[in-house]
Amino acid sequence: MKIALAGNPNSGKTTLFNALTGKIEHVGNWPGVTVEKKEGSIKRSLNGSSEKMTVVDLPGAYSCSPYTQEESITKDFVMKEQPDVILNIVDATNLSRSLFFTSQLLELGIPVVVALNKSDLNVKQKTVIDTLLLSEKLHCPVVDTVATKGGASNGLSQLVQAIFGAYLSKEKQRSLGIRNAQTAATKEEVQKVDEKRFKVIASIVKEVERRNVHSSSQKMGDAIDRVVAHKWLGIPIFVLVIWFVFSLSQSWLGPFLADFFVGLIDGLYALVDSAMGDSVNPVLHSLLLDGIIGGVGAVIGFLPLIMVLFFTLALLEDVGYMARVAVVMDRFFKKIGLSGKSIIPMIVSTGCAIPGVMATRTIKNERQRRTTAMLSPFMPCGAKLPIIALFSGIFFNENSWVGTSMYMLAIIVVIVSGLVIRKITGDTSQSYFIMELPEYRVPSVKRAALSMLNRAKAFIIKAGTIILVCNAVVQLLQTFNWSFQVVGESNPGQSILASIASPIAFLFIPLGFGIWQFAAAAITGFIAKENVVGTLAVTFAITNFIDVEELALVGGTTEVMAVFGIGSVAALAYLVFNLFTPPCFAAIGAMNAELESKKWLFGAIGYQLGTGYTLAFFVYQFGTLFTTGSFGTAFVPGLIAVAAMIGFIIYLIKRPKAVQSVSRTVKVGA
Repeated sequence: MKIALAGNPNSGKTTLFNALTGKIEHVGNWPGVTVEKKEGSIKRSLNGSSEKMTVVDLPGAYSCSPYTQEESITKDFVMKEQPDVILNIVDATNLSRSLFFTSQLLELGIPVVVALNKSDLNVKQKTVIDTLLLSEKLHCPVVDTVATKGGASNGLSQLVQAIFGAYLSKEKQRSLGIRNAQTAATKEEVQKVDEKRFKVIASIVKEVERRNVHSSSQKMGDAIDRVVAHKWLGIPIFVLVIWFVFSLSQSWLGPFLADFFVGLIDGLYALVDSAMGDSVNPVLHSLLLDGIIGGVGAVIGFLPLIMVLFFTLALLEDVGYMARVAVVMDRFFKKIGLSGKSIIPMIVSTGCAIPGVMATRTIKNERQRRTTAMLSPFMPCGAKLPIIALFSGIFFNENSWVGTSMYMLAIIVVIVSGLVIRKITGDTSQSYFIMELPEYRVPSVKRAALSMLNRAKAFIIKAGTIILVCNAVVQLLQTFNWSFQVVGESNPGQSILASIASPIAFLFIPLGFGIWQFAAAAITGFIAKENVVGTLAVTFAITNFIDVEELALVGGTTEVMAVFGIGSVAALAYLVFNLFTPPCFAAIGAMNAELESKKWLFGAIGYQLGTGYTLAFFVYQFGTLFTTGSFGTAFVPGLIAVAAMIGFIIYLIKRPKAVQSVSRTVKVGA
């Protein structure tokens, strides 16, 4: 038995899917979160029948006439896969808008069950909907649900019973050869002409709904929006919010929780070291302790900091604030020719660049979609957070301004890059962004905790697979020379790894970190950004970076610079370089799928490399000028390289455009 879960974006569709199946899919307060269909079986505690009931969570759609790729996925599944029942999620707080899609689904000849979701919000607003009368008008079952609540009061058991009842009714009609009465009745009542459809829906809503607060009345949420979504106040408020999030995760609560993980890592290191004793081969001893436990442990040590960050971001998203950030940034994105929908993939990319790039499918304009897929990886994702935590912790004494400034710099880079790409392509098309702001609500600690644990699980799996293998390979390459002789600790520069990384390190001299260990870490970072921390731990033979007593890792101290061979300015440049060069291979694969053009793919990779190199050059050289009064090492060669890259960009902008796309803009009124 296959059930299609369909509804408008932001109707609580994925939340209901999680409640029915027990899965933990990402829930967001904006359209485009679900970009592919997801499947799960209804929990046994809800399913009282012997039938296996599979629920398919489809992307949000406003209509059966697809405008975006996500709406196409929904339409194609419903039309071609022919599910047994359509479970239509209707936002009870916005009945008139939601029923437009419902009326179209009712005409498909497939049994429909309506879940009147967010009913608890209606109770708070003293809005009453006559569910029985609505069911009579629509000729289908209608069940009140509250997907965010547990227990018997959420209506999920009644919903599953209604679904099974609709399924049995369909099977009975099929066996008797009876035409779907629901479809016939609806087709007589609701015509295909949209104007007629809206009139019928309006009359139904007028009969079944009684509102205590009308949309013309200002509510508390509207008053809050006048401040947090203000075109000028919104930006500094966003900066303060991000600063608080990083302070909590990187300076206050995060390091406190990290002490526990550090103790486990140190304990495991000592236990394995003691178990192996002195009889074990030194190469195996070094591989297991320094390469695997030390390298992976260095990454895992930052897990508490990342978990606190993910938890706070999940709370901000659940309360409805992140949707306001999209509104604040929309006016800037329009000026550079991007759709307001471009904001959503970039916010999603703060968790992981891969779903962020995939979320660009919601953008219809091809040039804007490709540009967004190209720029979304600039946002600091979860894999880059250990790098931010490492360098802010050991070079800047856990200053939260480092992480906050990286987010702000990412936004600036995206805006400038969007303008550059628009100039290069010569595109002059415009688009309009319409987004429904969710109601402010008390965030769910449970949902935020589940989201945090889900991301932590993915982080640990990556650390135990990709990062473990990479660190093991790095340790072996650092142990042997090309003659496969063991290199002593006093001659690490003779290793295979050093010989591979040294030519690349030469290119980094103008950036302040022309050391082969940093070059090796940057290379492995293209496999997974977390590898940067792990490789540095292996190449510098550091068990963990959290223990302050081990190397007196205090910001800007002589001990730190003696161990790593660079100062705080060069460390900041290295941080910037790793954040703004191309993402991991998996994200590049996602870019390849969404860009649908090798020319755009290689152009994107080249632009990202050039951006990371240029930014790191300016940070190091002008940072050194500011702190010492003179430019840093190899200023002139680096300036020539950067000037050449900038000159090439200017050439691309100035060259004659073969084709210049022009599109009409249509203003849509409510």
